Amino acid sequence: MMRSYRLIRLAVLGLALAWSAPSFAQNFEGLDLGGQSKSKKKKKGASSAKSSKSKKKSARNAKGKAPAAEPEATAEESSAPSPVAPAAAATPSSASEAPSTPPAPTPAQPPAPAPGGGFGLDLTQEAPKAPAPTMSFDAVDVSGKTADRQRLEIAISLFKNDEYEKAAMAAHELLADAKLAGLHTEARYVLAKSLYRMGMYHSSLGEFSKLLALGPSTKFFKTSLEWLFFISRKTKNETVILDEIARHANQEFPEKYRNEFRYLLARYHFVRGRALDQVGQTADADKSFNEVKRLTLMIPKTDLFYPRARYLDGLASFRNGSHQKDAAAKRGNGEMLAAVDAMKDVVKLTRPMAGKSADQAKADKALRELAFMQLARTHYGMQQNRYALFYLSKVERGNTQWLESLFEASWANYRVGQYEQALGNLITLSSPFFREEYFPEALILKAVIYYENCRYRESNIILQDFERTYLPVHDQLESLVKKGMEANEYYSVLSDVQKKNKEGLEKNETDLILERILRLALTDQDLRKTNDSILELEGEMDAFASRGDTFKYSELSKQLLEELKVHRTGLISKAGIMAKGKLETELVALKQLLANGLRIKFETTTKEKEFLEEQLKAGGRTAIVKRYKFSVAVADDQLYWPYEGEYWRDELGTYQYTLTKGCIERDTANRNVQSAEAL
Repeated sequence: MMRSYRLIRLAVLGLALAWSAPSFAQNFEGLDLGGQSKSKKKKKGASSAKSSKSKKKSARNAKGKAPAAEPEATAEESSAPSPVAPAAAATPSSASEAPSTPPAPTPAQPPAPAPGGGFGLDLTQEAPKAPAPTMSFDAVDVSGKTADRQRLEIAISLFKNDEYEKAAMAAHELLADAKLAGLHTEARYVLAKSLYRMGMYHSSLGEFSKLLALGPSTKFFKTSLEWLFFISRKTKNETVILDEIARHANQEFPEKYRNEFRYLLARYHFVRGRALDQVGQTADADKSFNEVKRLTLMIPKTDLFYPRARYLDGLASFRNGSHQKDAAAKRGNGEMLAAVDAMKDVVKLTRPMAGKSADQAKADKALRELAFMQLARTHYGMQQNRYALFYLSKVERGNTQWLESLFEASWANYRVGQYEQALGNLITLSSPFFREEYFPEALILKAVIYYENCRYRESNIILQDFERTYLPVHDQLESLVKKGMEANEYYSVLSDVQKKNKEGLEKNETDLILERILRLALTDQDLRKTNDSILELEGEMDAFASRGDTFKYSELSKQLLEELKVHRTGLISKAGIMAKGKLETELVALKQLLANGLRIKFETTTKEKEFLEEQLKAGGRTAIVKRYKFSVAVADDQLYWPYEGEYWRDELGTYQYTLTKGCIERDTANRNVQSAEAL
């Protein structure tokens, strides 16, 4: 019994000692399961990192914000460490968004002491269930980034989360800090991309231009060159980036954009060459057009930009042929033939075919029509009028070049004696649907046709209408040109008319005349495109008002607006120079038209006088005109419908004017044959 008692005491004492001794197998960080636990933990961490990377990549692809053709992330961008979440950020909602630092384990709770202060276990009641303690952690930066670098990473993170306004402002704050000059290049790159995604393409172009100005040795030089092409596709006028591209013409462009670069650089030299021609600097213009031909020849036939390059090549050949025709006829004819071959190639390359995207099909159609127009003009200039009519008939009704093709076809119809068709085209041009179009020559041609058919009274009435309409335009043009205004003032005159049209303000008689001058000036395609760029830029400036207050009233907005104003001033100066040149050219042309009108009027009056004298000599029985025999018969797929002064949109372009009377000495039968051919 005593022995048994001693054994019990030893057991109790041993249990008490064991309870009071520290445990080496367990600590407040959890159970240590040895090497197996470490191996599993390491493997799980690697798997988690892989999953996070995969999810991040998939999320970036799923955004779908950037255009399909935008440049992909560069090696420098993709290798950059992930941005650190700001401390004030919300708690991550998924494991993939959690901070990379593993959460600290919950400390183990010591067992409750037994009642009465003894060392034995109390098995008579359950231990109270205390709630597990919770701990929250702010994002911890374990990658060793400096605080300045973290600011840049925050801007990048905002950009990746599509918060472009905040990203732009964060990047701008870095740029405003002179102490962070080492991060300025990356910050400006983030700012430029953010502005692009916000649809502020002109502002974005300004920031990319600043990056390119740093030189080819900088980090984002090549990718900034790529972004120029994407901006050119977003703006109405691709020429806004031509100057920037020409500035870096000696750089090695990325292979996938090299042919587009060559085409845009050729466009730059073409525009420059035409401007030099207008100011009489022919020798320098020759160099520019030769550069056009050199660059277009470098673009392979299989490339997407080859048709457009071939079109530029044809225009350059046509210009060279026109300039060399007088000095060296043989060489000039060779250039003309080269121009025709180039345009025929464009027509073949832009044929409608399956597989093309809607945008590509639309661009090809527009280019194809331009090629038809140039083929027609080339043949018209070589006195091959029926070929010109053939190509003009290929322009589809209602398209961009359609009215121009009708007008030019009228002259070719007149040359071959198809007066009915020529007059029918002019009826379309004079319809109320095209009241704002500028075709002053149409009335001169109409007067000439009536004169040719001995209908002198109608010819005089048409000439009077021409003088009444265009003499005030001539006087106002002459007044503007003689004022000797600055280039930007010429554009301001046109801009005021546009604003009144846009706002629907009431216009006086002078405004109506200036409106005609505006339409006259905008017939120049380069001026029209520059005008479009100015209006687009002004729209971008107005868009600041619709932004959030934080962005709208920020220092960044003030700076961008000031830069856009400077850019607008430059464009206005450029547009003003073109407007002045165009108005001076049109003033000369209008003087010539008015002079031609006076000459026709004089010839008409002389013929009328001769007719009256003959009539007096014959006792009033002489006739100068007689009725033509005509038929209203048409083909089976056509319907004869007499014109009674009304206009229907679906009838435009189908009119044919039947000459019911004309010169008495004309061969009526031959005239009827011509009329039937016209039908």
